[in-house]
Amino acid sequence: MELSELLVPGNIFPALDATSKKQVLQELARHAAGATGLDERKIFDVLLERERLGTTGVGSGTAIPHGRLDGLTQLYGFFARIDVPVDFDAVDSAPVDLVFLLLAPAGAGADHLKALAQISRLLRDRVMCDKLRGSHTADALYALLTESATPRAA
Repeated sequence: MELSELLVPGNIFPALDATSKKQVLQELARHAAGATGLDERKIFDVLLERERLGTTGVGSGTAIPHGRLDGLTQLYGFFARIDVPVDFDAVDSAPVDLVFLLLAPAGAGADHLKALAQISRLLRDRVMCDKLRGSHTADALYALLTESATPRAA
């Protein structure tokens, strides 16, 4: 699965205005509700429940909040760049400024895990993260995120 299959330019937020982890999740849940047609509170509750299991702040200023929801028929991706990094209880204690939200149908199974793995690989690439941090428009961020999914020759 390519990131371009779950991410659209309208679901990219180059300057998310949030000052805490909770606020980041609330803002993303609000945007996700508009894109998916699901209830904002339901999305937020699923994200909070996942955070209670363990932080989705994966290190180096990145986080991958995710959840499975009844009512979805496909995977949805949302990407946000936060101008002022926020404490996300990340595994390395570093504040987070790059967030990729993944929402999946309740029975997504392997597709959900494959998408998470691909997003994780992308956000572990320091050069890519530097490029994402230096981009300030949704179109530029979308181009970077979707071009990275193209297989490269060895």
